[in-house]
Amino acid sequence: MILPVTETSHAVFLSYASQDAQAAQRICEALRAAGIEVWFDQSELRGGDAWDTSIRKQIKTCALFLPVISHTTHDRREGYFRLEWKLAIDRCHLMDADMAFLLPVVIDDTRDDDERVPERFREVQWTRLPGGVTPASFVERVRRLLSGEPTQPTGTASAAPRVPAAPSTRKPVLTLWRSNAALLATITVLVLALGYLMANRVVLSERGAEVAPATAFSPPPHSLAVLPFVNLSGDASQDYFSDGLTEELLNSLAEIEGLQVAARTSSFSFKEHPDIATVAHKLNVGAVLEGSVRRSAHTIRITVQLINAVTGFHLWSKTYDRDLGDVLKLQTEIATAVAGALKVTLLGDIAAKVELGGTRTPAAFDAYLRGAKAYGSFRDTKDLPAAIAAYTEAIGLDQHYALAFAGRSFALSHVATEAETAAAAREGYDKAQADARQAVSLAPDLAQAHLALGFVSEDTLDFTQANDEYERALALAPGNAEVLRRTGQFAAWMGHFDASVAATRHAVVLDPLARESHTVLGRALYAARHYQEAVAALAEVISLEPDFKYTYGERGLAYYGLGDLESARTSCEAKPDYWRSQQCLAVSYDKLGRHADADAELAKLKAAFGDAAAYQFATIDAQRGNRAKALEWLATALRLRDPGLIYVKTDPLMDPLRKEPRFQAIERELKFPD
Repeated sequence: MILPVTETSHAVFLSYASQDAQAAQRICEALRAAGIEVWFDQSELRGGDAWDTSIRKQIKTCALFLPVISHTTHDRREGYFRLEWKLAIDRCHLMDADMAFLLPVVIDDTRDDDERVPERFREVQWTRLPGGVTPASFVERVRRLLSGEPTQPTGTASAAPRVPAAPSTRKPVLTLWRSNAALLATITVLVLALGYLMANRVVLSERGAEVAPATAFSPPPHSLAVLPFVNLSGDASQDYFSDGLTEELLNSLAEIEGLQVAARTSSFSFKEHPDIATVAHKLNVGAVLEGSVRRSAHTIRITVQLINAVTGFHLWSKTYDRDLGDVLKLQTEIATAVAGALKVTLLGDIAAKVELGGTRTPAAFDAYLRGAKAYGSFRDTKDLPAAIAAYTEAIGLDQHYALAFAGRSFALSHVATEAETAAAAREGYDKAQADARQAVSLAPDLAQAHLALGFVSEDTLDFTQANDEYERALALAPGNAEVLRRTGQFAAWMGHFDASVAATRHAVVLDPLARESHTVLGRALYAARHYQEAVAALAEVISLEPDFKYTYGERGLAYYGLGDLESARTSCEAKPDYWRSQQCLAVSYDKLGRHADADAELAKLKAAFGDAAAYQFATIDAQRGNRAKALEWLATALRLRDPGLIYVKTDPLMDPLRKEPRFQAIERELKFPD
């Protein structure tokens, strides 16, 4: 039986370059499956004092340091992983020479004498795990190193002669077993305890949470999911209110520094009330907040309970009876109580953060929640007038409701994007921009307001303004998944690939079950020319939502970037009636020699969109070698202020044009920020 490592600090620190995340994930999962504790930075969010401090602390206290070595680490002269390597080597200077601490892992055919790998790493035995595939022999070796047992080099190790890692003489990580007698006694106690637990399983929640057995589950500290509150009004049409109130509370908690809060889409995927352990494991959180809402004409009753997802025990619960006008204050009370129960130190004025941009007018709050419900569930711009009407009602009831202005701005921007005429588009964008600016004016520190202004600035090709607003939004709300998605996607189009991949990976951590999170990660990886990783991210989107047509075309273009034309064709033909797939097929068929089929796909696009798809026509002609025609389409797109021009700077499909003077002139005219 393999025993879980129970040291308070994470036993193994896995250090890797962002491009190697998939291989690192495989190694992490293999170790965790064996009960080995791993500190694995899935978000790759390299930056910020708190994150940097956390990483330094983990390297300082970990039992083993596993650097992942690859062609990527060779090629990247700079990267946060190099700082991690330096910190690990610095720690080695404080250790006995024979102490086992470094365990380098190579995931490709990188040479043993790679001069860009630190000399200290080259002095110890390497292990080769191609693509991160991790055999049981390596897992056993790690387990033995952690336990202090002697270990032999595994069959996966490099065949080159090296100085083998000496058996560790330090104190073992887990020093529970002292003798066979102690072992026997402890096993007896464990068996008795297990029998007791099986006979006395205690339901700790209406959702079915139970006392969980000890496992290798080790979620981040102070991590939390907020499940959709149950509507106890007896009227299903009031679900928007309980859902909206839950989302507002979730956003309030995400404002608290030190809390990692799972985002709405992932949390709300558990609306059918599964057991707490399932929620915790799927979202990788240590605590779950659940509750119920009963609303009457003028009052509201909210019952909430906070559950430790690892043990299943209640941490805190309370029932609140309030006037509807006190909802903002109530959000602050609950957020403060949850933070206290999780032992998070509160910094600054929490009420100011939680209540920023809100309203104390009950009818305005109700209208805003109806607008948010309509906007959050729209699939087509034809669904948006209801959201706009509800937001407008909220603003009419409270002219200082910044969140309502921001919400309406987003909805208006979406409608303007698909307006039938240029004049209608301009009018829509003007309204959206006015709303966003009003939101910023009313609440300068509201991230959602800056996000809305960045969004409409992006669509109107004011990329410098968009860049400034997105940077401000990210600074104000670095733990908000929607902020991370939008800022990360924009960074990809601007060519800031490291920041883009870091932000979008963090969004996936916070909202792992959201299609949008994996979509923007796939787009960031595609723009960075990491096509294989982009294919994997977009495949995850399809597994989450198979009917979402757009992704099949995007995945097809990632295959196209790899040169895998048959896979590109197959992916795009899966959903051939969507414009992204038609764009993909127009270029893929052409490269496959099916020129008539390529022409047919291009004709479909032109029939459906006319000049509104000028940018897409430019990409198709660029890939087919029609450079002059492609440049003409780009000029048309510029004249029409086509929002698609945001892709110009980094779109792989535009690569054949990049040395053309006319193309470079268009780039300059678009004034992309550095």
